[in-house]
Formats: sequence, C-alpha cells, structure tokens
Amino acid sequence: MAEVNLVSAVTMALARALQDDERVVVLGEDVAKNGGVFRATDGLLERFGSNRVMDTPLAETVIAGASIGLAAQGFRPVCEFQFMGFIHPALDQVINHASRLRNRTRGRLSCPLVFRAPMGAGIHAPEHHSESTETLFAHIPGLRVVIPSSPSRAYGLLLSAIADPDPVMFFEPTRLYRAQKEEVNDNGHGLPLDTCFVLREGRDITLVTWGPMVRETLAAAQTLAAEGISAEVIDVATISPIDFDTILASAEKTGRLVIIHEAPRNLGPGAEIAATVAERGLLSLHAPIERVTAPDTVVPLPRLEKAYMPSEKQIVEAARRVVSFS
Repeated sequence: MAEVNLVSAVTMALARALQDDERVVVLGEDVAKNGGVFRATDGLLERFGSNRVMDTPLAETVIAGASIGLAAQGFRPVCEFQFMGFIHPALDQVINHASRLRNRTRGRLSCPLVFRAPMGAGIHAPEHHSESTETLFAHIPGLRVVIPSSPSRAYGLLLSAIADPDPVMFFEPTRLYRAQKEEVNDNGHGLPLDTCFVLREGRDITLVTWGPMVRETLAAAQTLAAEGISAEVIDVATISPIDFDTILASAEKTGRLVIIHEAPRNLGPGAEIAATVAERGLLSLHAPIERVTAPDTVVPLPRLEKAYMPSEKQIVEAARRVVSFS
C-alpha cells in the first residue's frame, strides 16, 4: 500500500500494466524523456526502455494513427494527448477508425487502445488546456469514456481500460491530480468499467456527478447534512456507457435528483441522465430534476475561471430547491 495522489496513481497503473503485459506500450509527446507535462509517465522510460515508452512528434493525428495500427497488430498502446483540447486534430483517427475497427472488420480485428488526456479547468491555463468535452466522445458508438475522480479509482479504472479489448477515452481531471492522497494497493486489480460508484449513502436527494466535480459535490453533501438533508452522492465514472441502473435505484430511493458536471449544459451528459430517469423512473420523483453545469461558453481566461466552474454553493442551492418540493 502507498499513499499517492491521482497523478501518481496513474503512473503506478501504467507501470503495473507495462510490467505485467509485454504488449503494453506508452507513447505521446514528452512522455518518455520528460515524463509527461504533468509527470504522469515519470520514470517509466528508465524502467522499461525506449521500445516500450516512446516520445512522438508534435502531431496528434500521428499519435492516434500509430496507436490504432499498433492495437490492430496485437499491442495494447496507451497514448497521451497533452490536453483534452489537443485531441481535435486526431478526431478523424479516433472517430472514423479506432471506434469502428471491430465493426468494419466484422470482428477480425479489435482496437485495445487507451487514449489518455488531462481535462477540465481549475489550473489557470488557456482554454485549449481547460475544456470538458466528454460529451463529444460519449456520442460515438464504439468508444468507452472513463473519468476517474480519486487516486484509487484512477489506478483501478486505468488498469481495466488497458485490459479492455476496445478503445477507451480516459480523461484525468487536472485540478484533482494533486488535490488529495489516498492509500492505493498496487496489486494489479482493476475496477469495473460501466459502473457507478456510490460515494455517500443518503435518503433525501441524489447528487450525480463525475470527474472534476466530485470534490465540490461531496463538500455540498456535507453542507447539506449539517442542515438535516441526507444526500446520496454517485460518481458515474464511466460516461459511456452509463450505469443507469444504479442511478435509477438511487432516484427511486430518494425521489429527488440533481446532476452536476463541468461540461457545458447544452446537450451535456446530464441531459441524457435526466431524460433516462424521466423515461424510466418519473413516477418515483417528488420534484423536477435540476442540473448544475458550466455555462455554454468557451472556458474563460484565469481571472474568470472560478466563476465559470460550478461551485459547492450552486450545488447546495439546487439541492435545497429540489428538496423544497413536498
């Protein structure tokens, strides 16, 4: 067991995967010699050599295309895009090739590939370094979208993503990289994908969130508890496909639902969750569903960044409104 932060848990999982499976390779800009922009791959080059941990040109399309080729030929590449906003040049490869390889070849080939990228605001970086565009990838059939929110979940979910036979978008919230430490057992055991994690049991209201907003949501639940409101907190973790059974069971128990995400409000994952709960669990609800999200605008420069991100106060206020319905 070791007490590590989220970025160190990512490093630990990558090292374990490289150690246990010779098919695993790591590639991306500055991931080898410099250990990655956030040091997530620090020390891997020295341990596993340049045939397993490779620096690439500054060319996201090349990174994605080479990784798809490696995956199709039996390797299990883990490639890093330095930031979520830098993925866009590689969308052709990700959407038109990685996600469709199994279907296009009628199962003859698969694409066991992980695309890693930091995501989210909160580190005073420009907009291309601060975006939360998980909805874009969740809309693509054939892509799994995973967002960890703690060191232990980063470790376990990344190992499961690397073991998955199909492509996984693995997004790591930058402001959580060093926000907390947690005991993580480097035992090589993955956590289940496509599964929500109930972080806090409650009876009065369900708060559903993931990734960068988990900390604020847990803090809001603590504030609500001091007011006598018992909030259940669910970390979705896998944005596509979503474990709706866990969310519906919680909504049925509490009768009230607030969904929180840093992605823009318009057509965000919260809309899909709200629609599904309305379709399959409407008669269990005692109040309208609310969403707390970032606004439908480009991430602002650092001075306005705090105003852009959903806050604990906003979550508490939304929960109070929902609970106020009799």
